[in-house]
Amino acid sequence: MTSDQELQSSFQKIADATQLAFQAIRKLQAKAQFLQPSPLDGQEWYELLRQKLVPQLGGDPWLVAAVVGGTNIGKSVVFNHLAGCRASSSSPLASGTKHPVCLVPSGFEKRHDLQSIFPDFKLHEWSVASSALEESADHDLFWRSAPELPSTLLILDTPDIDSDARVNWVRADAVRRSADVLVAVLTQQKYNDAAVKEFFRKAAAEDKAILVVFNQCLLPEDEEFWPIWLKTFCSETGVNPDAVYIAPNDRRAAEALTLPFYDRPWPVPDDWGPTSPAADGQPRDLRTDLSNLRFKEIRLRTLKGSLKQLLDSSTGAPSHLKHLQRASEELAAASERLSSEAVLKIRDWPSPPNASFVAEIRCWWKARQQGWAKKVNSFYDTIGAGVAWPFKKARDAIQGEPIPPLDKYRESEWTAILTTIEELFDKLQWMADSGNRMVKPKIEEVLQASGRSQLIESLKRHHSAVDFEAELKDTVASEMESFSSDSPELFKFYRQLHNVSAAVRPMTSVVLFSLGMGPASETVAPFVADAAANAAIHVFTDVAGGTVAAVAGDTALSGAAGTGSGMLQAWFHRLHSVFTQRRVDWLTNLIREELLGDLPEQMKSAAELPQSDEFVTTADAIKTLNSLVEELDTNRIPQ
Repeated sequence: MTSDQELQSSFQKIADATQLAFQAIRKLQAKAQFLQPSPLDGQEWYELLRQKLVPQLGGDPWLVAAVVGGTNIGKSVVFNHLAGCRASSSSPLASGTKHPVCLVPSGFEKRHDLQSIFPDFKLHEWSVASSALEESADHDLFWRSAPELPSTLLILDTPDIDSDARVNWVRADAVRRSADVLVAVLTQQKYNDAAVKEFFRKAAAEDKAILVVFNQCLLPEDEEFWPIWLKTFCSETGVNPDAVYIAPNDRRAAEALTLPFYDRPWPVPDDWGPTSPAADGQPRDLRTDLSNLRFKEIRLRTLKGSLKQLLDSSTGAPSHLKHLQRASEELAAASERLSSEAVLKIRDWPSPPNASFVAEIRCWWKARQQGWAKKVNSFYDTIGAGVAWPFKKARDAIQGEPIPPLDKYRESEWTAILTTIEELFDKLQWMADSGNRMVKPKIEEVLQASGRSQLIESLKRHHSAVDFEAELKDTVASEMESFSSDSPELFKFYRQLHNVSAAVRPMTSVVLFSLGMGPASETVAPFVADAAANAAIHVFTDVAGGTVAAVAGDTALSGAAGTGSGMLQAWFHRLHSVFTQRRVDWLTNLIREELLGDLPEQMKSAAELPQSDEFVTTADAIKTLNSLVEELDTNRIPQ
């Protein structure tokens, strides 16, 4: 395999890796929006990737040569000499060219996509030379075919790089990134201008091939001064010219396209002066010299220069990845702190009513009783209801008809919800006031989107629609089923115990009644009553992190849990805990839906960005591209 073939293969691999990196970076940027990353647009490495590398890597070598420089220094004159005709309108007034104009070889536009070469411009086929002088907010580029150009050379005239109009800088920068060769037109007045030097610093960092033309010189007097001007220019920009020319200040020759361009040595010899033999040389034909450039070498050189800018660890894509990773880690730390600080401690969540639990447990057992136990309990329930009736009537006459236990629970739970909402908004406000730059605006959006009254009204509607009887029934049923499958032996024991209780139940009722405790159907056995003390339950829920689960109360007791009654106490406590868990989950889910939306998921996704497929794919693409460029550096570039 020849060296040319090896290089072509290497650049094809680099082209493929570049395309992959470009797509991956765009996807990663979209995923990282919560982190408020620096916009890709305007970052030099990204613009080189988008404007130079993606459209130009791969394929046959061809060069883009752009004539660039400051205001009113004769750029269009130099461009016309390169074109061999009055292709671009020149003006003695400042800021003549407003839009780039491009000459392309015959048939080039059929073999290549011009729009991809100049992606930020709206292309127009060029027919009137003055079109590029017209003001327009659009980024236009005018082009036309030039049969006299070599088949692989495009030449551009550009807007002033030191213009007061910022839009000119944008257009000139876009041309610079697309170009391989810059014909830098300088004058005594413009070689040291700040905007001009900044433009060429970027060009030097990208390793562009630069041909310097010192225009409007007073000859032979300026022969001793242009080396001083150029030395200053090079030292402050990092430019190392590939060739240097000087041209006299001769308007008539410029308009007649007969302006002479004299090549000069760089660096200049120590004995250089007006009387040096080289100063008497014949003028050069700029177009011929440009056409004779070593296209392949320059093409590879400028593409490698752009690649190295892209891969620069401090200013390129790796630096962008590091910023995203640091921002993600900062958010993760902030989220962890906010979550721990902003946990809601609901200290007064009501315990569900014991009587309702006991009644539902009895119903569950009765539905599964068989034989004599079922008959005994059914008979006893009928007798018990008859015995209890006069006591209920007497109680109602004295105290009034009691409020059903679940209605009392509904009122208590609503009070706990109102307290929770007040604390939640206080916590969210604290998060907005003390959160970092990423969290603060998101929390403020939440607070503005839904006020207290709106959230409370919505919660009230949902709370009024809750069927607590069905909720309690479902809790008991699911826990009893779990009890039977998780502890089959213990469940069997309790089934037998319940069946035995049918035989002793009449005696127990008489004893309790005689002690003044009322009928047994109205009484909870002492060991159950102890287990279900009506104390409020403490609940902890992480609203900042979006956790919908809560830790509710103690799920086991100490000491007595090893005994039969102790195990039953622990199990009854579990029923309370599970019911409360379900109710807190209900509230937390509603808060997420009505107030927080997908904010917790956004924070979690952003905090875990470095582990995402988008980040890993981008990092791998950059790593692969870096390896391919290092490999290319070891190859010999054919002359």
